[in-house]
Amino acid sequence: MAVKMRLTRLGDKKSPFYRVVVIDGQYVDLVGTYNPLTEELNLDTDKAKKWIDCGVQPTETVRTLLVRTNVLEPKKAHKA
Repeated sequence: MAVKMRLTRLGDKKSPFYRVVVIDGQYVDLVGTYNPLTEELNLDTDKAKKWIDCGVQPTETVRTLLVRTNVLEPKKAHKA
């Protein structure tokens, strides 16, 4: 099973709150938190970079958050 960086949902109904976690079948490490209602993102960028360098694959949503915090470069569009 591949090691992933993904969101884990917390919070009540209609008030979501997410943790950005590294998972390998089970919880490995907490990287940060994200509140979509206020667009507040608390991310340990050093820890996120370390995990990306170790080969962790982020989900598309987490990739967007990592690009927003300049941890990753945006994907280049392929020209046809």
